[in-house]
Amino acid sequence: MKILEGLLYTKDHEWVRVEGNKAYIGISDYAQEAMGDIVYVELPELDEEFEQEDTLCAIESVKAANDIFLPIAGRVVEINEALEEEPEAVNEHPYENWIACVEMADQSQLKDLMNAGAYEEFIAEAEEE
Repeated sequence: MKILEGLLYTKDHEWVRVEGNKAYIGISDYAQEAMGDIVYVELPELDEEFEQEDTLCAIESVKAANDIFLPIAGRVVEINEALEEEPEAVNEHPYENWIACVEMADQSQLKDLMNAGAYEEFIAEAEEE
């Protein structure tokens, strides 16, 4: 399982890559592994606005459908349309295949997220339970 430095993570296993006022959102390697083979990614609409922790989209795998939550409030400014044709790309390269890019409404919400080290500890503790 890979955890990349330089990204921020949520307890729901989403990752965030910050570039200026934009945040690219995806799911972690841990999440895609737990989901199994991904067969469908329901992308959000462009210009749709979300509050922190709103459901951004859903991902369906051979095991189940999972909601993906938005770690920070904002407006969707880009979606990864390639996932409509190749949802399995999230399994193959979870950190390269982001789902949506959001223009952040409140960058202070980033403080609620974990860095790579804290996320690694979070997973280790969860696996011990």
